[in-house]
Amino acid sequence: MNTLEHDTRPWGSYQVLLDSDYTKVKIITVTPGQRSSYQSHKFRKETWTIVKGILTVIVDGYKVIKGPGQSVKIPLGAKHRAWNQGEKECSFIEVQTGTYFGEDDIIRYEDDYER
Repeated sequence: MNTLEHDTRPWGSYQVLLDSDYTKVKIITVTPGQRSSYQSHKFRKETWTIVKGILTVIVDGYKVIKGPGQSVKIPLGAKHRAWNQGEKECSFIEVQTGTYFGEDDIIRYEDDYER
């Protein structure tokens, strides 16, 4: 297992909880009014379970709103985005499965922060 990491992003932050050969698990926090890039992955699919706040999730152009205890599946190759449209912090657990979990497996289509 690798050393666990924490990173701050323009939209919030994440903490890696588990990093192994077969899965990566993060807790991701999105600050109010912020959203991640609209992106996809070649090598992993994801399941997001909201644990705090209300999260708007866009998957291939379809918008859903989820609260604590609710989940959404992000299929391999699907374009997706996490968006906190609320006034309070929102956190979710992200479980990645696939063949590669590096941060360079991100294809960005739209990004508010011009990355």
